[in-house]
Amino acid sequence: MAAAMATAIVIKPATEVTMAEGPDLWSQKPWWCQPWSIVATGVTLVGGSWWWLRLWWISLPLGLGVLVWWWLFLVLVPAAYAAEGDQNRNL
Repeated sequence: MAAAMATAIVIKPATEVTMAEGPDLWSQKPWWCQPWSIVATGVTLVGGSWWWLRLWWISLPLGLGVLVWWWLFLVLVPAAYAAEGDQNRNL
């Protein structure tokens, strides 16, 4: 049953991306703008503020700001980049 639900996921290294597909968004960004560094920075900011201050009224708005930041840079920007790439391929 579980085998029937499994799907194959193929991950292409950046060197195998063809020009028709276009370059990967993250391969064009520096290390400090990679998903892992964005998540690590957000976790460090919120966790550090709670560890240092123990004030929920500071950590909560900071956490909400980090969630907005993650949504912007980890969801919206990649989606816009993919949509632009799709639009350019259709031309």
